[in-house]
Amino acid sequence: MMKKIFGILVLSFIALSAVQAQSVKFAHVNTDELIPLMPEYDSAIVVLEDLSVKLSNELELMQVELNNKVVAYNNDVNNYTAAVRQAKEQELNDLNNRIQAYQATAQEEMEVKQNELVRPIYTKIQNAINAVGQENGFTYIFEYSYLRYINPSTSTDAMPMVKAKLGIQ
Repeated sequence: MMKKIFGILVLSFIALSAVQAQSVKFAHVNTDELIPLMPEYDSAIVVLEDLSVKLSNELELMQVELNNKVVAYNNDVNNYTAAVRQAKEQELNDLNNRIQAYQATAQEEMEVKQNELVRPIYTKIQNAINAVGQENGFTYIFEYSYLRYINPSTSTDAMPMVKAKLGIQ
């Protein structure tokens, strides 16, 4: 009797699993492909390139100043008194430290600006993916670049739907 009940429970579980498996819908999307298609992406790239050029130019000016001071120091080092030599060396060290601090600050500024410009793009894409998932009854929409294998008969390519939702082609 116990075996019969257990057998019925197992068969019920298998049947329930099969029914649930049929209602699960999978899709995939490639956000790496979507990002460059976004109109906001081009303007973000322009802003980032402009900022990069500005920061690089300032850094280059600082490095030219340091190089000029090193050359001047090396040319006149034998004419300096110990106190002047020490002051000049301290000046070179201070300028080198300022350059290193500037590089760190410039890198941080670039990262902050990139996050500021890219975050809305990712948010817009995620909102479109969420809407496509809701509208089409997908259980999961996976990121294409993280998948090792996709069975096209059981996973829908959601790219055309997400592109349409974003208004891009």
